[in-house]
Order: sequence, then structure tokens, then C-alpha cells
Amino acid sequence: MMSPSVSPVMPDYDSARATFNWQQARARLAGLPGGGVNIGYEAIDRHLLEGIGEHVALRCISREGTTTTLTFAQLADLSSRFANTLDALDVARGESVFTLLGRCPELYATVLGTLRAGRVLCPLFTAFGPEPVRLRMDLGEARVLVTTRALYDKKVAPVRARLPDLRQVLITDPGDGPLPVGTSSLPELMAAAPCDFTVAATDTADLALLHFTSGTTGSPKGAMHNHGAVLAHQVTAAYALDLREGDVFWCTADPGWVTGMSYGIIGPLTLGVTTVVDAGDFEPRRWFTVLARERVTVWYTAPTALRMLMRSTPGGDAVTPREEYDLSALRFVASVGEPLNPEAVRWGEEALGLPVHDTWWQTETGAIMIAGFAADPVRPGSMGRPLPGVEAAVLECGNDDRATVTNGHVRIAEAPGARGELALRVGWPSMFCGYLHDRRRYEACFADGWYLTGDLVTRDADGWYWFVGRSDDVIKSAGHLIGPFEVESALMEHPAVAEAGVIGRPDAVAGAVVKAFVSLRAEYTAGEELRRELLAFARKRLGSAVAPREIEFEPDLPRTRSGKVMRRLLRARELGLPAGDLSSLQTSGNASDRSGESEDRR
Repeated sequence: MMSPSVSPVMPDYDSARATFNWQQARARLAGLPGGGVNIGYEAIDRHLLEGIGEHVALRCISREGTTTTLTFAQLADLSSRFANTLDALDVARGESVFTLLGRCPELYATVLGTLRAGRVLCPLFTAFGPEPVRLRMDLGEARVLVTTRALYDKKVAPVRARLPDLRQVLITDPGDGPLPVGTSSLPELMAAAPCDFTVAATDTADLALLHFTSGTTGSPKGAMHNHGAVLAHQVTAAYALDLREGDVFWCTADPGWVTGMSYGIIGPLTLGVTTVVDAGDFEPRRWFTVLARERVTVWYTAPTALRMLMRSTPGGDAVTPREEYDLSALRFVASVGEPLNPEAVRWGEEALGLPVHDTWWQTETGAIMIAGFAADPVRPGSMGRPLPGVEAAVLECGNDDRATVTNGHVRIAEAPGARGELALRVGWPSMFCGYLHDRRRYEACFADGWYLTGDLVTRDADGWYWFVGRSDDVIKSAGHLIGPFEVESALMEHPAVAEAGVIGRPDAVAGAVVKAFVSLRAEYTAGEELRRELLAFARKRLGSAVAPREIEFEPDLPRTRSGKVMRRLLRARELGLPAGDLSSLQTSGNASDRSGESEDRR
């Protein structure tokens, strides 16, 4: 419930939808002095010109709990030094700068400096292991990497020789000893760089961001976003998260994912909002302390985190936030990353005095597309309604749970409660502009003027959407998308593994955990020791966020006649569900005819 003294940014949904259009909203951006748009300029430079350079942009909390602040003017200084550093290193316009950093001031200097300089930014998740890091940097043709010494030693050094495009590695914390061979000290380079920088002339169509997301087959997909996406970042941060200047905002998403970029950095900064940045790990009392001490007004987190808070009992006593912490500044709470269960909504009302509002979007959409808004009562379990300027629909599906496309056309499921694939009418500013080096995969995402999301939903008679599930095998675990193919490929690098199939097993806290079914080569014997060895092998290769939590030995994995492991059947067996259509199941022998094997549409 909102404070009576603060009205919602969008007080009336129907009126906002009726009057909104993206062309008029474009006037909310400052725009570059010579024309064009630049994300970094909207996040930093415009505030200096508007006289709020001394406003606090970031409140950075160290692992030890101390808070330091950075104003918009200080961020301008730091990001200018980084942009000038890129020039000094001869990093060309359009080349990629990767980050492998946690929540620290250097991350923000790197992100904003890269964008202001017209280079392409690609954030990586620090919990990735060496192989996922290498794969994404190789696909993205990484020219520069900014990371810490510890992360470089653990995640990058083992695979550096397999990254031929990587020219510069900039270490944020060089320390006193000699740096690893092939790296440079970022503090030294920035200290020598000028603190003034003229933002590069970029236009709405110029590439700005590269976010990797997982698919069911093949390599991770590099979703590309341009500078024009900043309009959607700003508008949706205001409408969906109810943000406005003067707020203190905390987005708990990791900066290695799209949420941590769109709403942990870009959206709130473009609105002049003060953003809380916590370098510490999840711990219930720490989180409640941050909310109380920093006087957070708007909080954006994940259902997994909320469920962990619900279950937390530090010291044997259940946490009762409103009794132990002053949360009176908090007026709006929203979640992202996975379906929000009704229990979490009700917990918010009891523990925080506020319901939790859901939001839905994807890496490909770049910004929130569907949400529960501040002015609306929450309908527990619903994703909400489309943002102004976003047109959504439920499309009729075939047996594969994908939208049926006939002669290039789709059919909308008009009846309330009908189940189908969620689709978005193309044209919103943050819509991804391609998959890196994969035009065919990109084009397969669209039909008849709609973007096909791959999510199954229903829509009620009032226009509220309700999530049903994914139409593919991508696993959502603790808000992260995990591609089963990537996990299967890593497992099969172990000499004992002949074949692997990976699914998501439902979990009360994480939503799903990765479970692998493994068939062994003839010379190996299944057992607990080998299971532990495979789990450790996968964790070392993939990192804790991606590696399987469970492994089950399965001598005869179900396969299609073309030889593809049927994850659907593995999932049905695991959950005790009907097996469904088995017409494509391989019944005997090895597949000799693989002509029917097709690439995943996504």
C-alpha cells in the first residue's frame, strides 16, 4: 500500500494506455546536443546540465557494511576517465567491453564509460565457471575485460589462451604485488586519463548492449540492444516500478544479468534516482538492515529471495521485519525473474506491510512488458497487465505448445482463460535487434508482426495475464535462465559420460534446480563416488549457478528416432506426469537416419 502522501506515477491504467505513444514519450529523453541518443548521456550528462550533479546517484555498501556515496558528478568523472582509457587503448567504436564484476563502483564507471564512449557493453555473471565465461567472451569477440584479480585467476586465466580476440584485461584491484601476465592496472590507467569526455555521437539504432541468454539447443544466444532502448528503460522504471526523482531504489539483481543492467543501473539513473548497491551476499538480517538503514522506498527483487526470506530463522527465531526494523520508508515492492507465487504476495503484506507486485519480461524484450502497477490491487499469482505502449496477446498453439503459424499468420486466442503462447506486437524501443551472428535464430522469433516469447499464459476477462510455463526446455532456477544443452555438453566432456539429458526439477525455494540424467560409457560403473566426481567436474567447468545439483545414472536415455534426448519424457518420468505423444520415440538400436532432426526455433 502506498503512503497517502505519494500518488502513483501512473494513477489510472486505462487512461495511460489510451493516451500513450512512444513517439511522444521520446520527448522525455534529453537527447545528444548534436542529435541522436546515448544511454550513458541520459544516465549521467543530462543531470549535470539540469543542475543536479551533486545529487547522490549511488550508495555503495561494502561487504563489511560501510556505505560510501557517489554523486552524478562523481560518476561523470569516473566514467569519463574510463572512456578516455578506452581511447588510449585504441579500442575502436563498436568493439566489445566485457565486465566480470560484482556490485562495486568500478562496475558503474566501466558500464557508463563504455556506453558514453560508443563501445558495446557485455556483462557477465560472476558465478559462471571458466567455460561459460570463455564461451560468451569468444562468441562476443571480447576485446576488453574488466574484472578483479581473484576472478581473473579463477575464471579467466585457465581459458585465456583460447580467447584470441581478447587484447586487454583491466584489473580493478591490482594490489601491491606483480600483476598477472597480460593484465593491466585499471586504477593506474584511469588516474592518468583526463576527467572530461565528450559523449560519442550515437543514434537509436547503434549497438549498445550485448546480453547472453540460454536456449535449449546450441550455444548461448547473444541478444543485442541499441541505444534507443533507453527510452523503454526510463518509461518502464517509472510506470512499472513507480520510480521518480527523490526515491531510494534497491534492485538486488546481479549486474551480470539483464535485470541488473536495465533496472540496477540504466533505468533509475536516467530518472535521477538514488540507487543502493550492496556488495554483500544474501543474508536475511543484512537485507532487512539495508532496507531500514538506507531508507529504501522502492525494492525490486526475485521470488527466490522472497521465499528464502520467508523461510529464514536466524538464531532460531523467525525474522519479523516490521517488529525489528523500521521499514516505514518502503512504499513499493516488485519481483522479477520467475513466477511470483501467491504465498510470497501474502508474506509481503504480513511481513513488510506491502503486497509484492509481479513483473514479466525477458532478455530479448530489454525492459518490463507486463506488470502489476502501484495503483492497482494485486491479484496474487498474476503477472499483471501490459505496459502502456505494449500490445500483448495469447496465440493459439499446436501440440508443441508453440504458436501455430499458417501461411505466415497466427491466430489470437480470444476466449478468456484460453491457454496459448504469449506474444508481443513488435515496435517497443527496447526490443532486441538481433541475436549475435545468428540471423536465422532471430527471425524464427517472429511471425505476423508478433514477437513469440515461448512462454505459455492465460488471460482473464479483465486483461490480466497468468503464467503457465515455458514451451521449451529452458530451466529457470533462482531467476536465472539455464540452457540444458550447455550443461549436457559440459558433462559429456568427462570421460565417463556417454550421453546426458538435463531438466529442471521443481524446488520450493529456487523454483527449479538442475538435474542431470547420465548414461555412462561401458568401462565405467555407476556409484556414489562417480556421482560426486561428476558434480564437482560440472561445478568447476560451469560454476555454481549453472552446474547440476543432482545427477541420476540412467543407462537408457529416451531418444527420438533422430537420436535427440527427449527431455520432455525425462521430465514426465521425474514428476510422475503422463508421457504424452511417443510417436517419435526411438524404440530400438541407434538412429541411423538423422535427416528429421531440426534446430530449435529459439
